[in-house]
Amino acid sequence: LADDAAALRLFPVDTPTGPVLVYGPSLVRGATLDGTTAHLTGDTVEGTGMEVWAPRGIGRITWNGRPLPTSVTPMGSLRADMPATPGQLPVPAVGQVRLPALGGWRRRTENFESAPDYDDSGWTPADRSSSYSVTPVPKGGPVLFADDYGFHYGDVWYRARLTDADDLESVSLAYSTGTQGLLMAWLDGEPLGTHRMPVPDKSTAHKGSWAATATFEVPPAAGDSPRVLSVLVRRMAHDMDGGSADSHKAARGLTQVTFKGGAPKASWRIRGETAPDPVRGPLNNGGLYGERKGWHLPGFAETGWEATELPRADRRQGVTWYRTTFRLAVDAGIDASIGLTLDDDPKRAYRVQIFLNGWNMGQYVNDVGPQHTFVLPNGILRTRGTNTLALAVLSDGTTESGPGNVRLTAMGASAGGVPVTPVDSPGR
Repeated sequence: LADDAAALRLFPVDTPTGPVLVYGPSLVRGATLDGTTAHLTGDTVEGTGMEVWAPRGIGRITWNGRPLPTSVTPMGSLRADMPATPGQLPVPAVGQVRLPALGGWRRRTENFESAPDYDDSGWTPADRSSSYSVTPVPKGGPVLFADDYGFHYGDVWYRARLTDADDLESVSLAYSTGTQGLLMAWLDGEPLGTHRMPVPDKSTAHKGSWAATATFEVPPAAGDSPRVLSVLVRRMAHDMDGGSADSHKAARGLTQVTFKGGAPKASWRIRGETAPDPVRGPLNNGGLYGERKGWHLPGFAETGWEATELPRADRRQGVTWYRTTFRLAVDAGIDASIGLTLDDDPKRAYRVQIFLNGWNMGQYVNDVGPQHTFVLPNGILRTRGTNTLALAVLSDGTTESGPGNVRLTAMGASAGGVPVTPVDSPGR
């Protein structure tokens, strides 16, 4: 019998020779009986003593491969002897994990796709007239739904060449996304603005698909050349909570485009993610220029990138990448959980797509939150080696944008753990 506090440190383990009961550590992972020795493995956070009840004939203990001097108690259990050094315990506490500051950042802007002279000849023509989606196809217009053109994950770009657009006054862009999706547009390389889906409240927290229309005023044309409309849609995710209602087939991306003050002819092209990463899978990357060109991968040559320091504050609509490397030297006997923390003024409107050694770790939304710390899983994270960190910052252009304070965070550590096999993280 034990009270709650003692029960948290009691671990029964069944073995072929008989049951073993261990008191003391934070966690017992396993017990193997070999001759007269009980080989125990597990984790400790704070220094502790240890007491073991084992089958008859067991007179020695090892803990994570290290022999522990023991004595037999009057009750027949084995108790680890106290070390001769004052203040020490039989099973020591976990050692300190030291994390480096992140520096040596390099930076480069992108969204070249917004430039009027960008070569989109290799893009997919968006000219379908029917769709596999449950979203109705707009009458008289082409299908612009990204999934119908094979682009299912991440960001997607659209470009339209507009002829007979001299009298154009405004453009309305209807689009559909998951929670917290957004759209930003350019005309002839100049920003038209950004539209964001609203932040969910209690009544819409479980809403899987969001639809809205962004209307932008159009400046007069500077010449007689065809006008070029460029649109970037952050689709977020598909609705996977619809059961048999086929809600996962709801369109993502642009759904309809209408014009006011004119009736230009639009020739649309679309570009999303490249072929799936053969190691990291199809969910890892979207259609940003940097993702398609491998800017998130280890070993990418940063030729032409400028050195910079964080925090950084620019007012720009579009995408800016930041890269750095850092080295960890966590002791082999320590199981450390490490995260990446981002903090900034919550009034600044930007998002950060986080890549560690080429793997997508998630998205930070500075002016919404609530998540600020992202776990960096061991295996992908090289705890005894060099790591590559890439941040793709998507800025609304409405405020100065970061990234602000970016740092490694110790989320917990224990002595012991289990060996972690490095996850394959191929680079360029």
